[in-house]
Amino acid sequence: MSRQDEFFNHITEGNTCKGDYITLGSAMLDGQTIKDAFVNVPLKTMNRHGLIAGATGTGKTKTLQVLAENLSDKGIPVLLMDIKGDLSGIAQPSPGHAKIDERHAKIGLPFEAKGFPVEILSLSEQNGVRLRATVSEFGPVLLSRILDLTDTQSGVVAVIFKYCDDNKLPLLDLKDFKKILQYCTNEGKEEFQDEYGRISSASTGAILRKVIEIEQQGGDLFFGEKSFEVEDLLRTTRDNRGYINIIRLTDIQDRPKLFSTFMLSLLAEIYETLPEQGDSGKPELIMFIDEAHLIFNEASKALLNQIESIVKLIRSKGVGLYFVTQNPTDVPEGVLSQLGLKIQHALRAFTAKDRKAIKLTAQNYPDTAYYDTADVLTSLGTGEALVSALDEKGRPTPLAATMMRAPMSRMDVLTDVELQNLLDDSKLVLKYNETIDRESAYELLNKKIEAAEALQLEEDKKAEKEKAEKQSRSTTTRRRSTAQNPIIKVLTSATFIRSVFGILKRVMK
Repeated sequence: MSRQDEFFNHITEGNTCKGDYITLGSAMLDGQTIKDAFVNVPLKTMNRHGLIAGATGTGKTKTLQVLAENLSDKGIPVLLMDIKGDLSGIAQPSPGHAKIDERHAKIGLPFEAKGFPVEILSLSEQNGVRLRATVSEFGPVLLSRILDLTDTQSGVVAVIFKYCDDNKLPLLDLKDFKKILQYCTNEGKEEFQDEYGRISSASTGAILRKVIEIEQQGGDLFFGEKSFEVEDLLRTTRDNRGYINIIRLTDIQDRPKLFSTFMLSLLAEIYETLPEQGDSGKPELIMFIDEAHLIFNEASKALLNQIESIVKLIRSKGVGLYFVTQNPTDVPEGVLSQLGLKIQHALRAFTAKDRKAIKLTAQNYPDTAYYDTADVLTSLGTGEALVSALDEKGRPTPLAATMMRAPMSRMDVLTDVELQNLLDDSKLVLKYNETIDRESAYELLNKKIEAAEALQLEEDKKAEKEKAEKQSRSTTTRRRSTAQNPIIKVLTSATFIRSVFGILKRVMK
């Protein structure tokens, strides 16, 4: 048996699946594509998370697109983070190309052009279904970690949430949270001190500055109502194709705090909402986080620990997370160790640091007699990648340099007209794009402060009136005591007294 035949058998046996699966492409040996040596990923293990990495221009986005399309065809909803703005074309079929036909002939797969059901979502003022969450939904622990607060400051946030719960003050947006921060050390200082202990104005000032930092990055658009419901990410069409939900993030690349805040809140909400399902036949939802370094580079240690915990736990809810980045070293070790599917496009070695990174990357893949992994990593062409997945028993599949299949949808963006037509047909736009600003902590506290001020003003007026009346009575009394009665004045006059004595003398004579 030739080496090529041995390799074909090795790949075919290692990629045989009893259940449903996705075919990524065909394996390569010595730079040549081996037709029909299909590299498959079982749906059963796609909730074990994954990584798509590689240098700029090597095909990461197209790989993401291929995975999203095939998951949708299998009835699995997908959530994509579109930071570069080049994924909306998934809604339209590919126009086709001779190079695509040539690629698929080498792989041994027929090519079918088609569009997919898409929802366009937005965190900002860009067109799309508005994504929002309330401050209350975050809770004190998650909000404190996002704001990177100290233990003392986190304690203050916990007290504030407790006060709002006890007094039925809804915390919906950042305006509400800032108002209660100011209230607890000003107008409501005594009330807080009596019930919860003294709160330092230095602590609330520091928290307020952190809130303003989030606000300046667009958090005021994200926090509020109507809150997005996780169930709306899990929709399928009538023909049982999963919706591909694309979040447009092209205008928040320079606002990593908002991005990481949204991501962590969404993951936490998904974890809280979805039921436990363990390792079922297929996942409930797959999320692709493009430019993943934006989350990790700006995250505090507490936030990284939170992300790592959610990554470990969320797969039991049937949710798979796939991080897309240039270098695997962008992803923390604790997260990287949880990733079952690894798709590594070419890396470039321009410096000694690059060469060291390539050696480290090569060590993340299973050993194989058919490749020098470090050499292959630098020699892969565009649309080629090293693939290592997990089989249905959770074991690594054979490492394969793979000629990746082409996307079935358009590898370009939608036109303005196409995008508007898509939004006009969306049921979620009607559901979420109305801004609601109902009575919440901000308005209720203002009313409370106004009522207290009105009561104080009334008490001050009453006190002033009483003071004035008291002063008036005191003045009258003094006047009465100092003014002589006219009768007394006559009786005590010298003339009257002489007359009396004169009468008495005459009587006595």
